[in-house]
Amino acid sequence: MYRTHTPISDNEAYNMLIHHTFAPHVDRSYAWETLKIFCTPWNWRRGAKTHALEEVLSNLLDGEAFTFGSGREALLAVLRSMNLTTGDEVIVPAYTCIAVTNAIRATGATVVLADIDPETLGADLGTIKDQCTDQTKAVLQQHTFGIPAEMKELRTFCAQHGYLLIEDCAHTIPDQKELLGDVILLSFGRDKAISGIAGGAAVSRNISLTSNLHQINKQPLSAFTIFRLLTYPLIYLLARPIYNPCGKIVLWLLRKLHWMVPVLTSREKSGSVPESLHTIPNACARLALSQLQKLHHINNHRRSLTAYYLASCNEHGWQYPASITEDLPLQKFPILIDNPDKVRMQLKSKNIHLSDGWESCIICPTHCDPGIAVDNYPEATNLSSQLLTLPTHLTMSLKQAKKLVTLLHELTS
Repeated sequence: MYRTHTPISDNEAYNMLIHHTFAPHVDRSYAWETLKIFCTPWNWRRGAKTHALEEVLSNLLDGEAFTFGSGREALLAVLRSMNLTTGDEVIVPAYTCIAVTNAIRATGATVVLADIDPETLGADLGTIKDQCTDQTKAVLQQHTFGIPAEMKELRTFCAQHGYLLIEDCAHTIPDQKELLGDVILLSFGRDKAISGIAGGAAVSRNISLTSNLHQINKQPLSAFTIFRLLTYPLIYLLARPIYNPCGKIVLWLLRKLHWMVPVLTSREKSGSVPESLHTIPNACARLALSQLQKLHHINNHRRSLTAYYLASCNEHGWQYPASITEDLPLQKFPILIDNPDKVRMQLKSKNIHLSDGWESCIICPTHCDPGIAVDNYPEATNLSSQLLTLPTHLTMSLKQAKKLVTLLHELTS
């Protein structure tokens, strides 16, 4: 019943470690590509791969692609290109990442949260309509964990009112679904739909916005920062098999030495965002392009695990968002259980690490300071208090998924 599209023969080498965030895309082929990039440091910052990546994205998503140093920078560039001013409003789902709210606040605009639809985990259309005012300029809809949010009626509503529709695809790059946003946002972070270690893109279908995006100034990242980024997959490839306990010591020391480039800086977690925008390093563009070329392969692997988890939920009576179907290439599979924090701690003792920052809060990660009120969003609050996500990434095997489901059944029975 479950077709496994596991493309990597070495998956089983990591079957003792189950995780969301320990270089989830990094198999031996990814590491080998990284090593080849290491050998050409003169091409780390600039080169043909950045332009090639933009061309592929433009053709794939039917717009003009602009790449940046991260997904949050791509969003900030879009918002700056809209010439937002103080008092303008941007509506976003009440369950989202602080990188989204930070980018909006950095322009002087106001973040307006819309409670989520529990069936899709994206912003609820009725709530969006209720939140719109004369100051509304844009609506950002998010395909949370790769679950398709409602878009068709929202597309019509935004067109009628002149709102820019931003479609956040940080968690999914569909290979079979038409996208409807005026702008498509992508992230190539370490645990996103595909990974370039870092980087992101905005694909514009709006003529005025496209013109303004061409005027955006971007700075290159330093060669030293790129060097640190390129060591990330190699370090984790070596640390994963020995993570308990030797790998833990290695990673702890590297973090203490500030060698690992953080996904979010302490400033970003406290609600700030860097003002400078960066070009995606040619090295990261090369990795992202390599993964785009096997997108269908990656998505089929995710579909296989989605189908397995879906059947397991139905077998064991676990709740999950009702719009999930087995054909979806989910970035993670969300289930709703009692005391998920306790379950995560119990699993951690078995070298299963399911904390990913998207738990126990509605502006993620946990313990950040978004600088905006997060009360009165009952669906988002209820979700965050019950959520446990299961890995579907490329280095998660079906054997590992079966082990995880067996343990979950024992802990939740």
